[in-house]
Amino acid sequence: MSKQEPSSSNLLHRRLALVAELAGLNAEQLKLTQALAGTEMELLRLELEADAKGAEPQLVQNLHDEQERASAMRARLRTCEEHIANAEEATAEIDRLLEQTAGG
Repeated sequence: MSKQEPSSSNLLHRRLALVAELAGLNAEQLKLTQALAGTEMELLRLELEADAKGAEPQLVQNLHDEQERASAMRARLRTCEEHIANAEEATAEIDRLLEQTAGG
């Protein structure tokens, strides 16, 4: 092993940190998905109410606010999913390095 290659111990510590990070990111993703589902249900309710009552100004404003909330949640969810993908790639790279260090 050259001086540039990290030790197995360092790799395992880094992998453990990434696994913990992934657990947190997956929990955040689940929360965002559930919150988005609730927001989308509220959007449906408002749309049905608008169909039944017509385009009352307050109802239109509520619908617009809920659409913005859903859009923001979708953006946060995409960002979270990107972080998950990056952490998974980093974990896979560490696994490859660990395999090399073990002589595999």
